[in-house]
Amino acid sequence: MTILVTGGAGFIGANFVLDWLRHCNEPVVNLDKLTYAGNRENLITLERDARHAFVVGDIGDRTLVDHLLAEHRPRAIVHFAAESHVDRSIHGPEDFMRTNIEGSFRMLEAARSYWSALEDVARSGFRFLHVSTDEVYGSLGPQDPAFSETHAYAPNSPYSASKAASDHLVRAYHHTYGLPVLTTNCSNNYGPYQFPEKLIPLVIANALAGKPLPIYGDGMNVRDWLHVSDHCAAIRVVLAKGQTGETYNIGGWNEMPNLVIVITICALLDALQPSVSGPYERLIGFVKDRPGHDRRYAIDARKIERELGWRPAETFDSGIRKTVQWYLDHGQWTASVQSGAYRNWIAANYVNRA
Repeated sequence: MTILVTGGAGFIGANFVLDWLRHCNEPVVNLDKLTYAGNRENLITLERDARHAFVVGDIGDRTLVDHLLAEHRPRAIVHFAAESHVDRSIHGPEDFMRTNIEGSFRMLEAARSYWSALEDVARSGFRFLHVSTDEVYGSLGPQDPAFSETHAYAPNSPYSASKAASDHLVRAYHHTYGLPVLTTNCSNNYGPYQFPEKLIPLVIANALAGKPLPIYGDGMNVRDWLHVSDHCAAIRVVLAKGQTGETYNIGGWNEMPNLVIVITICALLDALQPSVSGPYERLIGFVKDRPGHDRRYAIDARKIERELGWRPAETFDSGIRKTVQWYLDHGQWTASVQSGAYRNWIAANYVNRA
């Protein structure tokens, strides 16, 4: 038995591969294009692990994907591969359309062809698990109920629109062709190996370097925060027990404004690695808001709890402390991914925001 994982060198994908192989011996074929956010160093502990086959390639390369399916005969595909940063989608949406929509379409076509040719037992057991985001649901008001699986789609950024399109394709392939799909929509992840363009690792890296901690707008945009280890555990449960054709929202039950997140990180750094220049909170600054910035996301994760028995193990207090400590212990990892291309991106994104 084998599974095929796409995007398994990125933040969530790499954590999933590591988590999967910690919990079972079932081999993983890991397909990743190694764009800026994909990093082989995330998987360095698997270098000599025969259960892990790493393949550099594009999910849009149908010939390659067909070859991998024919050679490894996986019982499931777990599809993480995606462009995922809202700011990047605002600056350059084309990559998001190509990867998230066209790439997902090509994966679905390859999966449909492969699944259709399987023998009865293998065919009935096959699954295509599509990993998506809560951002497809749009923005909530302060008193609105959290996103449930039946919430209407209302994406507000090129990124979330491209993910919404891929979700609709997955649903259509189940309804039209019978492809046994599962979809998960998760809230904001945090934890080890997250590329430092996202809020939490960016704040940690900038604070330790004595650089400004830029907060969009008034800092009161609210997100639900999910530790990546909990997300990985939820995906394993959905793959094992989820009902085909169903969507499962995965959240951490941790709604918090961005400003509170930043202040919390500063306080943890003050305790764990104090700065000689004074409290890290002194570095906080407010900058021009992101265009179309959604005000609030919140996930109602009662369905996965009720039907599949999953709940997050980490509170935000426990998860953020572990996360800050991980980045303190892995400074070389952060330094290695902050290349010239990364610095150019940060400069382009934050120019004229002061």
